[in-house]
Amino acid sequence: MDDDPAVRKSLSRLLRSAGLEALAFGSPEEFLRHLDREAAGCAILDVAMPGLDGLALQRELSSLGSELPVIFLTGQGDIPKSVQAMKGGATDFLTKPVDDEVLLRAVRRALEADRAARQDRRQIAEIRGRLGALTSREREVLEGVVAGRLNKQIAGDLGIAEKTVKVHRGRVMQKMRAVSLAELVRLADRAGIRRP
Repeated sequence: MDDDPAVRKSLSRLLRSAGLEALAFGSPEEFLRHLDREAAGCAILDVAMPGLDGLALQRELSSLGSELPVIFLTGQGDIPKSVQAMKGGATDFLTKPVDDEVLLRAVRRALEADRAARQDRRQIAEIRGRLGALTSREREVLEGVVAGRLNKQIAGDLGIAEKTVKVHRGRVMQKMRAVSLAELVRLADRAGIRRP
């Protein structure tokens, strides 16, 4: 996105020549109106634009829950702005005029980061789906296991027999599709269940 039509046209042409789909927007407001938070890709933003600048747009995207990778391409690059952009999660901060290959490498890195993040989110959603299949007692046993408690300790905590804990633990392993205790702990950690 850039407020200069010539720059937008040039960037779109470059990206399309590299086999990439490109949508060009002249303002942050126009971009936000067309934002599809589920769409894969990355955003190339100019820092200096009338109204909402690129850094403010980056903050707005974050507040909307968008995880779209951001590349800044600007004629007014300075260290404080680049630091602010990178702290905000930008994948690159490039200064105009930028070499076509440098820009294309940055876009490819951002697209790869987006692909990896999407895959990670899908895996976490799948793990959380498995967690959702656990009964409340199985969930309590899982939390005890993740906390490093022994079967006997979990049984004492829950007021049930150790044999019952073993049965629940076996069901947890099966439902979570974990082949080892280490894998079960790793899956729980990825789903946000951590050791106390």
